Amino acid sequence: MFVLTTVTDRIRVAAAMLSMPTLTALHNEIDLKYPNRILMNVGLVICRYGSCLKITNGSCVPGDGGSHHECLFRLVVFRPFVDEVCVGKIVKSTPEGLQVSLGNFYHDIFIPAYWMLRPSRYSEELGLWSWTPDYGNEDDDEDVNDDSGDATTTDNNPDASVKMEDVAATSATNVKEEEKESSVSGGEKKTEEEEEEGEQFEMELGAEIRFKIKSIHFTQVTNTAKGVQATTTTTAHSQAIPKESEEGKSPDARPLRKRSLSVEISDMSNLPASMNIVASICEDGLGLTSWWTAGEDNDEEEEEEEEGAEV
Repeated sequence: MFVLTTVTDRIRVAAAMLSMPTLTALHNEIDLKYPNRILMNVGLVICRYGSCLKITNGSCVPGDGGSHHECLFRLVVFRPFVDEVCVGKIVKSTPEGLQVSLGNFYHDIFIPAYWMLRPSRYSEELGLWSWTPDYGNEDDDEDVNDDSGDATTTDNNPDASVKMEDVAATSATNVKEEEKESSVSGGEKKTEEEEEEGEQFEMELGAEIRFKIKSIHFTQVTNTAKGVQATTTTTAHSQAIPKESEEGKSPDARPLRKRSLSVEISDMSNLPASMNIVASICEDGLGLTSWWTAGEDNDEEEEEEEEGAEV
C-alpha cells in the first residue's frame, strides 16, 4: 500500500532562510512542497523519508535572491498494488456504484455496479445498494431425489404397491393433523420463510467495507491548442493469454500493463481526479466486514462447544 520512491528535484531556499543550516532549510521546503500531492504514475505523497541522499552546491539565478540546490531524496507514497485487499468506509452511494474513503486521507476509490456482489440491486427510495444472496433450493433437490428413489423401488417390486397404499393412507391422516396444528400456530413458519426469501444486506453509508484493487488511473490535465485535454494512464491486469504449460506447473499469471487515453474536456467543472482507484467486492469474503465477522464468531462458538463436549 505504501512505497518508497526516490525523487530528484531543484529546491529553492528563500533568502530569508539562508541563515539556517542548509539541510534544515531544504527539508522544510520539501515538507511544504510534496506532502498531499499526486505524483503522476507514482501515487499520493504522504511525507519525506529520512534526510536528503545528495545535495549540490547552491546556485543563484539573476533577479532571484534565493539559493537553488539539486536534491536527491526519498518520499513515502500511497500506491496500492493491483489485487491488494483493503478496508475502508462507504461515503457515497449512487446508481453507478459506491465511493469509498480509505484512512480519511484518500476518497477517490470507486466500486462500480458491475463489480458488486451478485445479485445486488440499488434502491431508489433508500439510496443504498443491497446484496440479496441466493442460497439455492437444496431441500427441494433432496426431496426430488427421494421421490425418484421410491418410484424405482415400486417399479421393481410389485408387492410393494400394497404397502405403499397403507403408507399413503397413514401419511394423509398425519397431514390433516399437521394442518390443524399449523392453523393454531398462526402461520409463523410461513412468515419465517418469507423473511428468508426477502433477506438482503444493505450497504449503509459509513459502514466498513473490504474490497480488492482492480485498476489505478492517473489523469493529467493540460492546456493544448485545441483546448483542455485529459490524459489518463491506467495500470491493470492484461487479458489472460492461454499458454501451454508442463505438468505440475501453474499457468503464468496475467502481467500488469499500462495504457494511456487522451480525451478533450469541454466542461471544466467535471475535471477527473488526478488519481482514481477502481475496486471490486465481487468475491467471497469481500463486502461489509460485518457480513463475514458474524459467521466467524458462530464458527468459533461451535468449535468451543465441540471441545467442551469432548472434555
